[in-house]
Amino acid sequence: MTDTSGQKRAWLQQLPVVLRYVLILVVIGAVSLFFPKEITFKYNFEKGKSWNYEDLVAPFDFPILKTEAELSAEIAQLDGEFPPCYVMDGEIAGRQLREFDRLFTTQLAKWQKEGQFDDVARKPDSYASYGRQFLTRIFDRGVVAMSEEHKNEDKDFVVQVFRGNKKQNQTLENLYPAAAAKAEVIDSLPYSGLAEPEFLLPILDFLVVENVVFDDSLTSRLKAQVLSGVTTSRGMVAAGEPIVYRGAPVTEDIYQKLVSFKAQYEAQVIEDKSFFGVFLGYLLLVTLVIGVFTFYLKKDAAQIFEKLNALSFIFSLLLIFCYLSFLVQQTSGEWSPYLIPFAIVPILVRVFFNARVAFFNHIVIILLASLIAKQGYEFIVIQFIAGAVVMLSNLDTRVWSRFFMGISSIFFAYILGYIGLSLIQEGSLRHVQWEVAGWIGLNVFLTLLAYPLTPLLEKLFGFTSYITLMELSDLNRPLLQRLATEAPGTFQHSLQVGNLAEAAARKIGADPLLVKVAALYHDIGKLKNPTYFIENQGGQTSKHEQLDPLESAKIIIDHVTYGVELAKKHRLPKKLVDFIRTHHGTTLVAYFFRMYQNQFPDQVFEENLFRYPGPKPTSREESLLMMADSIEAAAKSLKDPTEQDLMDLVDKIVGGKMTQGQLDESKLSFREFKTSVQEFKKIMKSIYHVRIKYPDEKPPKELI
Repeated sequence: MTDTSGQKRAWLQQLPVVLRYVLILVVIGAVSLFFPKEITFKYNFEKGKSWNYEDLVAPFDFPILKTEAELSAEIAQLDGEFPPCYVMDGEIAGRQLREFDRLFTTQLAKWQKEGQFDDVARKPDSYASYGRQFLTRIFDRGVVAMSEEHKNEDKDFVVQVFRGNKKQNQTLENLYPAAAAKAEVIDSLPYSGLAEPEFLLPILDFLVVENVVFDDSLTSRLKAQVLSGVTTSRGMVAAGEPIVYRGAPVTEDIYQKLVSFKAQYEAQVIEDKSFFGVFLGYLLLVTLVIGVFTFYLKKDAAQIFEKLNALSFIFSLLLIFCYLSFLVQQTSGEWSPYLIPFAIVPILVRVFFNARVAFFNHIVIILLASLIAKQGYEFIVIQFIAGAVVMLSNLDTRVWSRFFMGISSIFFAYILGYIGLSLIQEGSLRHVQWEVAGWIGLNVFLTLLAYPLTPLLEKLFGFTSYITLMELSDLNRPLLQRLATEAPGTFQHSLQVGNLAEAAARKIGADPLLVKVAALYHDIGKLKNPTYFIENQGGQTSKHEQLDPLESAKIIIDHVTYGVELAKKHRLPKKLVDFIRTHHGTTLVAYFFRMYQNQFPDQVFEENLFRYPGPKPTSREESLLMMADSIEAAAKSLKDPTEQDLMDLVDKIVGGKMTQGQLDESKLSFREFKTSVQEFKKIMKSIYHVRIKYPDEKPPKELI
């Protein structure tokens, strides 16, 4: 039993790893399928022009395909004549009858207490029987929820009604609309022969619901089956039969024969080619590109590679833009690949991660898209430049003016890059295909979608963007207002911690906004018992004097647990919840721990009862918050501190965290740690306005 449980736990631990590699393999396979097969037809022809090749004789039999207009007309006729499908839900009748029995019993008991409906009380079976029979009759006939597109049809409009495995064509006249069914309740009760039919009126009116609904999926499926039977050809050309003679005009009839011959020729080329060989080539190429990208993520962006939601986001963008390239390629030149807003990729990835990952992801997508859409080096160069401009323009979706300036920069980069490459190829502006500029303009316009996509993707993948952080930093939010009102000392402490941690984060290149907002919420758990925390006692006697050390420690430790609960209740992002969990790590509540030891020196007890549940900080920002929180809280105990007092305090606090192993799992490098400590000292100095103490300085006489 133990072995089985252990194996199960080990398997569950490995599941995210397995899912990551399954995701990568699925993306590789899907992208490989987007690559088009190289099929060529050696003749070019246009309707009304002359045939400039040798006489063309059919080398094999092939059908003459109908024109799109012919097929469209035939399909439109069948489509218009196809009756829509409505499905009767057989479970509704049974459910409503059971509900009738329940409501009947409940209402009868209620009115009996009030002395009404005596006849119903004497003959309940008669009333119940009538009600059940009425509902059965209504539901058997069918109460239809008419689709919006069919509401204006006349009563002779035919629909297909499916009752289980049976299908029946019925006119709308034979079905009850909901309003008519409810009217039937009112109209039929007076003729029921019951002395007090009004008792049943509200019950039946409530229980009459639609049980016949339009099934768009079924309609589409059955209609597709009918339409699939439409023949696409109207005659044959036999092998050896002339198709067109040299110099002859390509008439409507000849043009359709040529189109049909081309389709058959290409179909035979596909059959002759080895699909497996072509697919294997594309598969190897895609595996190489995505494999290199995966290796980069694993090596230099482990925070993305190890999180399934982040990895899914990155590869979803890759898959989507490769698919868009595939769709553009399928239009045979009607749409340009310059229409696709590839610049959205680095903008979005940079919002949630960093510039290096964003640019690398952009390059990988451009490489694959250029192959799928059959674009040359010009396409790659221009898209590369656009991605570089995104990185350099520092697009910020928080500020509209800066965002639009960045978008404008992308547009000019596209246009100038395209003109430059066109001049290299053509040598003159006269031969530049200016219609491409229109596609580029539409591309840049679509890039504006990065703004509304940011919050959508944030919710979808569970990220936390700076837009959300800016909203959460508003001090007028209800949770922060409550903290300021019920625990003003804690609120002020949180503001000071935020200033400390933000300054240090900015200095080492961490996320200053994230750590600032996290600081605002890190102590919300103190709302449970605010007066048990020294900063909210306002000089009053501590309530802990009435408790034993173990109880006091539990109250102090509980502010982390309750803070997590409160954060989840208010739907704070998971990132902020992690700050609440880790801001004390697994440290001891030292004061009450020592007090308990002194009071009960001979008693054996669990040290974990005085230890925060953790976990320890695992990011640079979480580590900065832990240190800033402890430094700010400890500084409150100093009376008129000198500069040296503050410096010693900071060193003591951060040294203690290091000694206790609280920063062991942190991503802080030694250089970043040292820089952060220096910044903490600088800020603390400015907060307490300490001055250098001169050797001969004496206090004023009035203070002696």
